[in-house]
Amino acid sequence: MTDLFETIRRVLVPIHKEGYPFIAIGIVLTVLAGSFVQALGWIFFLLTLWVCYFFRDPERVVPVGDGLVISPADGRVNLISTVLPPVELDLPAEPMLRISVFMNVFDCHVNRVPVTGRIEQIHYTPGLFLNAELDKASEDNERNGLVITTTRGGETLRIGVVQIAGLVARRIVDWVKAGESLTVGDRFGLIRFGSRVDVYLPADARVLVGLGQKAVAGETVLADLRAGVPVRQFRRI
Repeated sequence: MTDLFETIRRVLVPIHKEGYPFIAIGIVLTVLAGSFVQALGWIFFLLTLWVCYFFRDPERVVPVGDGLVISPADGRVNLISTVLPPVELDLPAEPMLRISVFMNVFDCHVNRVPVTGRIEQIHYTPGLFLNAELDKASEDNERNGLVITTTRGGETLRIGVVQIAGLVARRIVDWVKAGESLTVGDRFGLIRFGSRVDVYLPADARVLVGLGQKAVAGETVLADLRAGVPVRQFRRI
């Protein structure tokens, strides 16, 4: 019986408290709609189940190692390029490696810190709600940027992490403050509902993921900050 309970516990993923108000609204709408039209009640019931699924907050097994950059979001790696970082991050005006992870409405939206370090600053920028998969969403969309100070072999580095709202997303939630020290994999926020997270790294960082690859927040290694690490090759099958 103990094994059965443990199996059920592993299947039932915890729901983050940010989702409680939306779940409560869904339950109320389900009861009200069902009291008038049964079919409508079932529709709201299914929507409430989806809200529970959206706000899931599973445990993750975080890789730990010097120089590793872990994905801050669940989703698909949709952009890998070398670009100038957003001006509001106050990073050096020189090309940096940008890796973008796009989250659709079925991905877990709890965001995690990609490296161990100290949050130097947080900068919120109002903007549009374009499709977050577009390259220009980095400059035009509503976003929240963090600058994290970390180390690479004793060298101090500053990297950027930007939460970007999308077509459906209308709310970026941030749980951290400037000056806080966080460990890689720690939760730092979420975006409702469907969005993107960009990570800005030194140009010499080694990319360890491929375009279109599925990333898991807190588990997938996006890049290695150490120079000389072999570049990975990918193929579609």
